[in-house]
Amino acid sequence: MDKAKPTGTPDGAVPDATGDSHGTAAEPDGPATAPGATGAPAAGLTKADPAEPVEPAVPTVPGQEEEAPSSPAAESPATVPAPRTGGAPDGAVPAQQQAPAARPRPLHAPDPYSTPPYGEPGPWAPAPPVQRPVPTPAHGTYLPPGTPAHGTPVPPVPEAGPPRPGGEWGRYDPWAAPGALVAESGGGPGERRRERRAGRGRLVGAALVLALLAGSVGGYVGMRLERHGGLGTVELEQASGQTGERAPDSIAGIAARTLPGVVTLHVSGGDGGALGTGFVLDGRGHILTNHHVVESASDGGSIRVTFNGGETARARLVGGDPGYDLAVVKVSGVSGLTPLPLGDSDEVRVGDPVVAIGAPFDLANTVTSGIISAKERPITAGGEKGDGSDISYVDALQTDAPINPGNSGGPLVDERARVIGINSAIHAAGGVDRQDDSAGSVGLGFAIPVNQAKRVAEELINHGRATHPVIGVTLDMGYEGEGAKVGGEAAGGGPAVTPGGPADRTDIAAGDVITEVDGVPVASGEELIIKIRSHRPGDRLDLTVERDGESRRVTLELGSSDPS
Repeated sequence: MDKAKPTGTPDGAVPDATGDSHGTAAEPDGPATAPGATGAPAAGLTKADPAEPVEPAVPTVPGQEEEAPSSPAAESPATVPAPRTGGAPDGAVPAQQQAPAARPRPLHAPDPYSTPPYGEPGPWAPAPPVQRPVPTPAHGTYLPPGTPAHGTPVPPVPEAGPPRPGGEWGRYDPWAAPGALVAESGGGPGERRRERRAGRGRLVGAALVLALLAGSVGGYVGMRLERHGGLGTVELEQASGQTGERAPDSIAGIAARTLPGVVTLHVSGGDGGALGTGFVLDGRGHILTNHHVVESASDGGSIRVTFNGGETARARLVGGDPGYDLAVVKVSGVSGLTPLPLGDSDEVRVGDPVVAIGAPFDLANTVTSGIISAKERPITAGGEKGDGSDISYVDALQTDAPINPGNSGGPLVDERARVIGINSAIHAAGGVDRQDDSAGSVGLGFAIPVNQAKRVAEELINHGRATHPVIGVTLDMGYEGEGAKVGGEAAGGGPAVTPGGPADRTDIAAGDVITEVDGVPVASGEELIIKIRSHRPGDRLDLTVERDGESRRVTLELGSSDPS
């Protein structure tokens, strides 16, 4: 770019700070005319006023107010008239001798935009046009006519949209066109930075929400896994049930065949009430149970029978025997009864499995199981009356099947569901007792053998009473030695040996001691009675008798007595 030179100033002559021009001087007293002028002032010349110095003109930009010079030289525009050149009339100042500028001009072209200093945009400085980088055509490329030359001002872009906060300079772009604001949808660099920060904030917020959601879901899943072992509804595995009938000799099979013939007895009478069990003997309604269960009904009490299916009926007492602790009751008007088959108690062996069924503590149809623990266990029970008439003598079967109060009179069956005994007593802390108290099972239960119960039940049904086998002697129950001792006299002062009885016919006398029955030792008078009661009248027994230290064996036939 060429340096600007004042009009009429020769080359190399530059005005100094005082307004003098080297090589030429202004003529103060006359108008100066340029050579060849016809009387009109020459172009670019001003009329000099001697009284008022002339201030040089400063180029201005449209829309920009004129600014007063701030240099000291401009404030004192005193000019020194230049020497008058020959041939010029007074008052005429040649163009070369125009009044000097108030300040030195810069060496480059004036800035038409008056760009403010860096970092301090002023309200007077319009923003320059935005010049975005464009590809530069290769050297020698033909450009079509009408292509604007480099540096051609860009027309101002009208302002779009409502005013922004901060006024005109709220979105100032130093590279925008003069008087134009950035109108792109993306905004300026600051706006884009703010949008990027807002986008990053939204992204961080979304990540936090996602992390919180993932943590909650993970916690819930962990809780379900810890407490329930998985998600969803818990479904427990279950093995498929057995199909078909149980084996007949299994406990379930035995119970299934026995329960329909077992009943529960509730007895009330003058001496109080009683609870027990019984079982059906035949289709006519006869039921076998213990005498101590229905004893209170003999004085006008009532008996209520409850069957396995829940049906109930009233029963009457047919007969009973306290010595055997057996009784028979009968229900009427009941059909569909299930009698239980009777087995052979003589064929039972120790260790055989057995099942006991009853209503312990009024829990009807309770089934327990065990084995035969012993046979021919001599037990006595009762004796509350004091005269001995209520004492029962039983050569019992011992079992470890649980038997409790309420089981009295219930059946003890073998593995073929046949009755082999009638549950009668248990061993409590104080000894053998009937099951009419609150004592519980300790694994020592006793049952009347069914062979003995069968004979007694038949006699009770047919005759209303039962007979007892006897040998015709009175025993000394106070004897403490081994064996059973024949007493000195009978009750009421009669002889101890019944004249003409079985013992009298075999020469057994008072004072003799019987030590064995059929080769089995006996330890006391109770055991001898139990051994005799386990037989029928007319059975033959072999006895070992001691007299004066000598033993001998005798055989006798059992007689019969009427307990009435």
